[in-house]
Amino acid sequence: MTVTLKLAILDFDGTLADTQPLIIRSLQGTISELDLPSRTDKQCASIIGLPLKACFEQLLGVDGKMADRCCKVYRRLFDEYNAPGTVTLFPRVEETLHELHHRGIKIAVCSSRAHTTLDRFIHAFNLESMVQAVVSADDIPRGKPYPDPALRVLELVGCRAEEAVVVGDASFDILMGHAAGCHTCGVTYGNQSVDQLQEAGAEWLINKFEELLKIVQ
Repeated sequence: MTVTLKLAILDFDGTLADTQPLIIRSLQGTISELDLPSRTDKQCASIIGLPLKACFEQLLGVDGKMADRCCKVYRRLFDEYNAPGTVTLFPRVEETLHELHHRGIKIAVCSSRAHTTLDRFIHAFNLESMVQAVVSADDIPRGKPYPDPALRVLELVGCRAEEAVVVGDASFDILMGHAAGCHTCGVTYGNQSVDQLQEAGAEWLINKFEELLKIVQ
């Protein structure tokens, strides 16, 4: 099925870029440094996509004060581990974004990441000319899976919800999209499973990012 859409609201981590190894290393480093209960890499991957403080609250069951301590350590370690070339775009992402832009589809990046690192990544991958709006965890009172991030994008770009598709690798993205009244598309190569994406209600599933071109006409 294809639909006529005007806006693609794209998650970043696990959808556009392969940040999982860096994020998991930073999470595990934080857990180790603060001597917190151990978690598997799979458990760490499962919460990628939530706002950072919520990641630690859900992953470790800690209170807000400890989660804030975790966030501070995590950000330091993330910057320390994030050497040039550590994070790469998934295959055909750049080419697909160029084609969407050429077709007149507006592109927005909507992430639970902080603006500082999100803007840095967008600049490093030379995506600025194609991206009409960027919404990060710093811009809204409630992050994914609440509708606030997607609603903020719609406001900035000037589109109606039914004209937009939220594309992400996690149930949090799909739930956000539904709550905002948008169409939803899950990518199967990211941080969560096909079952999780289907349970969240993804309208479409794609195995490669370029398959988005078959949906957005």
